[in-house]
Amino acid sequence: MVVNGAPIRFRNRTRIELAARARFLFGKQIMAPDGANTPARRIYFALQTAYIGADEERIAGLTAARGLISEFQEATTSALARDLLAQALAAADADDGYMALKFARRVMRHEEEVLGIAPLPAPRREQPGLSA
Repeated sequence: MVVNGAPIRFRNRTRIELAARARFLFGKQIMAPDGANTPARRIYFALQTAYIGADEERIAGLTAARGLISEFQEATTSALARDLLAQALAAADADDGYMALKFARRVMRHEEEVLGIAPLPAPRREQPGLSA
């Protein structure tokens, strides 16, 4: 889990309640840098950085996302992908990064279907007592 840019690792089952607005992602929502290996995944990673990155990373992430989205929209023949990306960018510009990532995930699934590529595997969970 990442909250406000800080990675959190849980050692046991727990219940969390966020008492204030926070930028967070968890589990399969978090993309590692090496997962950003297709155009849609690079957009997702840039939006992720804009959402949960450190303050200095967030501006650069949004700037990168704008450029990547523009390139993707110009290159694709899919009206659905163009529309979803417009909605993702509008959400990111409105500081709703979580919704922007939801739209970007839909574009990633669309890209996977069109290109016939496998979805990203879920992040590896460390087992207690095992070292990585």
